[in-house]
Amino acid sequence: MSFIYFLTAGFFSGLLGGMGMGGGTILIPALTIFLGVEQHVAQATNLIAFLPMALFTLNVHRKNGLLKTKGLAVIVVPALISSVLAGFLAVLLPSFVLKKLFGAFLVGLSVKLLLQTVSSLK
Repeated sequence: MSFIYFLTAGFFSGLLGGMGMGGGTILIPALTIFLGVEQHVAQATNLIAFLPMALFTLNVHRKNGLLKTKGLAVIVVPALISSVLAGFLAVLLPSFVLKKLFGAFLVGLSVKLLLQTVSSLK
């Protein structure tokens, strides 16, 4: 039965992610709050699920001529280095610290989206 819960959480997270919201904002809380998964495992699961989707999307944008490769290394190399370093840091942090940091990220994201919405209404 728990497989169905995990499948449902993944489905709805992917659906919302495909609409531009970002599946991790749903998947990580669903896994930790409702399914009792440890924060480290939930975040790792989200990152692993993200890789094939990112590669697929990158290929679609490339085929449609929407991928700009000039200056790409300037963005990709630091992103890869900081991602690996953050991954090592996340392993060292206790789960409750990761939860608080992820919660702060979600609050910051909410404030940013609220401010964007208010400014677009003017």
